[in-house]
Amino acid sequence: MSKASGKTTLLQKQLWQRERRAIAFLSSLNYRSGELCSYLHSIACGVSELLEVDWSVVTLCQKDFERVLASSIDMGQGEHIYSLHGLLTGTVIEIGRPLAVEDAVKNPEYGQIPEGYYAYLGIPLRTAEGKVIGTVCSFHRQQRAFTPEEIQVAEIFAERAATAIDNYHLYQQQCQFNQVLESEVEKRTTELRVAQAKLVEQERLAAIGEFAAMIVHEIRNPLTTMLMGLKYFKKTVLAPAAKERLSLALSEATRLENLLSEILLYAKPQVLQVGELDVNAFIRELLKLITEMPEALSRKIEFIPSSATVKILGDQDKLKQVFINIVRNACEAVSPGDVIRWEVENLSSGKVCINVCNGGEPIPPEILSKLTQPFFSTKSGGTGLGLAITKRIVNAHGGEFSIHSDAASGTTVTVQLPVVTAQNLLHRS
Repeated sequence: MSKASGKTTLLQKQLWQRERRAIAFLSSLNYRSGELCSYLHSIACGVSELLEVDWSVVTLCQKDFERVLASSIDMGQGEHIYSLHGLLTGTVIEIGRPLAVEDAVKNPEYGQIPEGYYAYLGIPLRTAEGKVIGTVCSFHRQQRAFTPEEIQVAEIFAERAATAIDNYHLYQQQCQFNQVLESEVEKRTTELRVAQAKLVEQERLAAIGEFAAMIVHEIRNPLTTMLMGLKYFKKTVLAPAAKERLSLALSEATRLENLLSEILLYAKPQVLQVGELDVNAFIRELLKLITEMPEALSRKIEFIPSSATVKILGDQDKLKQVFINIVRNACEAVSPGDVIRWEVENLSSGKVCINVCNGGEPIPPEILSKLTQPFFSTKSGGTGLGLAITKRIVNAHGGEFSIHSDAASGTTVTVQLPVVTAQNLLHRS
């Protein structure tokens, strides 16, 4: 056998062995969506081992910069990002095909190589859509050529790396989409539950209203007759004990009549006669009426208007009922001479916040949570419907009603209402 044929046989044997090692190495690679870094590290190490070079890296190239995703040698902590301008990697990205340089120091026209290295092989990472997203680059400390077979092996590894990176990005996008979708589904589900709860509540209140109207009508007729009879007896001469009992009967009958009226008011749907109201002007006008109430005569009501004009769309009569009830409760909760603070604050959220604040003893938490429940009252002669009706009126205006109470600041009743916007006016027209 001649020397030439012997060399050919040896070369073929080396190529066959390299192919076997490449196939075995590729077969051992296992990629899952969450293990991209370790997978790319295996690819970098595999290229270095199979091509017998000193260093290989996998890079992601975007916006004229490359970021090293994996390296066959330790590059230290932190991200490694470099400008592609003037680098060998930049040339690979620009031409979009493999670049093999035997001595990059002697051939600087291809681009700059890291200090201490001479030979270079760069393979572009190309996705299934044909887009170049990065490179697999190999560096050697000595001059050397790269055979077509070696370039082919590197291309196989580059194809695996490109597929893995592309799939990882698709996986991340899918995860983000799923999170957005889950968030949107949760939001819509919550909105649907709220809407369903409101619908059920409306249907319940409608049924209660219809039933209450019937019951109130049936009770009110005989009650009116009884009241007329009791009032007639006031004109007759009675013994002191009989007068006392008559007075008590009239008082209780009148309380029952008031209770029936409030039950009807609570049970009926809140039909609003909406108009544009200047909040500061509305409260100033209402103050004239409130200060003449018996509960407010010995109390001082301090009004703090908003610094700017605030307008709302509201039913003036029903909102009067709301604030008369709130301020009356505040006056009853404090001693004569105490101050009730009534303030208007324009919020940046497109709402106006109206607070009625009073001192006095704080309301216990177990009672605070029940104050807007129908028929719950802390007053001996109360019906327990005042705050329940107040909350319903506020909610009918698209507002929010809340009560906060503690020893430091006293009790604050807050009504938040949406302010007038161009959209409100357009919807109204």
